[in-house]
Amino acid sequence: MPNTLGSNNNKIKGRLSSWLIKHGLTHRPLGFDYQGIETLQIKSQDWPSLAVSLYVYGFNYLRSQCAYDVEPGGLLASVYHFTKIQDNADQPEEICIKIFVSRKDPKIPSVFWVWKSVDFQERESFDMFGIFYENHPYLKRILMPESWVGWPLRKDYIVPDFYELQDAYR
Repeated sequence: MPNTLGSNNNKIKGRLSSWLIKHGLTHRPLGFDYQGIETLQIKSQDWPSLAVSLYVYGFNYLRSQCAYDVEPGGLLASVYHFTKIQDNADQPEEICIKIFVSRKDPKIPSVFWVWKSVDFQERESFDMFGIFYENHPYLKRILMPESWVGWPLRKDYIVPDFYELQDAYR
């Protein structure tokens, strides 16, 4: 029996999903997007080992990382897009990984130690959504001042009535 997050046998599995099942790595196939890119859901605690496996499989380029708020008071999502860069590849293989976490304890292990290019992207997701990327070497606000209270891109964020722009005219 495949080792997936749920019984999602109705969805067609891509090459990577089949490879992960073969190697006993936990995930849930979410299907393909409009460009035919396979999307997988991963549990937060499985992310470090799966990230290394993706790198070993050949996904050596992190195209982007972003986050979004699924619904007010609901889950937060961290999304990673990877590309398998090879010589003479006309159409490189791509993959999308989604990790959903509770907004009460939004912790995801950082993959900075596998892909250094995720540095600012994980920091931006932390700054805007409050997702804590564990073991990130320099996790701090990148867009908002350190004194800012709250996570501005969460759907349940309440905008303050007053902003004090301390450094605006220096």
